[in-house]
Amino acid sequence: MTKKEKAIYIIKELGRLYPEPPIPLVHSDAYTLLIAVLLSAQCTDLRVNQITPKLFSRAKNPEQMVKLSVEEIKDIIRPCGLSPAKSAAIHRLSELLIQDHDGKVPNTFE
Repeated sequence: MTKKEKAIYIIKELGRLYPEPPIPLVHSDAYTLLIAVLLSAQCTDLRVNQITPKLFSRAKNPEQMVKLSVEEIKDIIRPCGLSPAKSAAIHRLSELLIQDHDGKVPNTFE
């Protein structure tokens, strides 16, 4: 079995065993999931789920998020760790979604 065949087999088996895997990050749409995933780097899902309600009460879409300063975002997400980089990434990501995708998270990688 080639590596490609193994990969295809594994993907099919995982799909069969876990057709709808649960998403442990609390979210309400693609944008809030994207931000929660970004925050989850080097942080537990439990901690992310404790932090995101406060963040999303202030900004739950890209348009609202860019109105917050990077410093404001950093102060909210500090308990997740890596807050200087993550806050800048969240702000820039929100700007790019507005600029390039009408404020919507694209459905494809392309």
